[in-house]
Amino acid sequence: MAAKIFIDGEHGTTGLQIVTRLSARDDIELMSIAHEDRRDPEVRKAMLRDADIAILCLPDAAAREAVALAADAGTRFIDASTAHRTHPDWVFGYGELNKDQKDKIANAQFVSNPGCYSTGAIALIAPLVQAGMLPEDYPITINAVSGYTGGGKQMIAQMEDPDLDDAILSNHFAYALTLAHKHVPEIITRSGLTREPIFTPNVGRFAQGMLVHVPLHLDLLNDAPDLVDVYRVLREHYEGQDIVQLVPLIESQEISRLDPEQLAGHDTMRLYVFGTEGDGRVNLTAQLDNLGKGASGAAVQNLDLMLTTV
Repeated sequence: MAAKIFIDGEHGTTGLQIVTRLSARDDIELMSIAHEDRRDPEVRKAMLRDADIAILCLPDAAAREAVALAADAGTRFIDASTAHRTHPDWVFGYGELNKDQKDKIANAQFVSNPGCYSTGAIALIAPLVQAGMLPEDYPITINAVSGYTGGGKQMIAQMEDPDLDDAILSNHFAYALTLAHKHVPEIITRSGLTREPIFTPNVGRFAQGMLVHVPLHLDLLNDAPDLVDVYRVLREHYEGQDIVQLVPLIESQEISRLDPEQLAGHDTMRLYVFGTEGDGRVNLTAQLDNLGKGASGAAVQNLDLMLTTV
């Protein structure tokens, strides 16, 4: 019997992308609320309780409400909101976090989908912390740029319709200038850091894509590794899987420009170790689609792991 999957919030940016990925599959039954019942809370509750797995594409408060409505019915959840990303009872939905993470996701009732910036940052930082190379209290700086779809329907409209009263006309802008951003807590918690990083997110005038940079001074790392040592730790962490791809050093050294849109439409992620051997510095970079591995693609990857235990 096909597993029943309900996307709560299917008409939002992330939900629509998940529906696109799942609509042609015959191994699941994709549940949907009829248009005339979309505002009926009892219909929504029934859908949540009847589903084998519910994917929540909702604001934080609504996501918490959805869990409260159906957790006791045995419904399993993938939450794409920020609500549960640091909750100790929720498994973090980055399957490449460590060797046991995919099994934890497969067997979990509650899975929190990572944020887009967080996915890139954690992918670069966590393996180095786990290996004992990067001190937990290292003063991390994260610089990133994302496509504007990461801001949801409101920002998409602001970027695409210049006639709006609140239209955004700039081609590139930085935000979260108070250094407060909703992804920072999960970056700290899931990377194993004890010092809060300085995170500067940016948005560019392109729809999908992302670059996340983590620059490091190697003399401040444990045992003062060189560029090759850093690359080796990442290679050992990610070998044996094909979702997160570590670009060979020789290829990284030949790159003169890196396009944040290069992986738009893909659910994989590429990691780079940039720098000059002997210079004492590296710039670690993650390249991904903010709506792919950074959101909807990751949700489907987590769903596929959970389906193995339905």
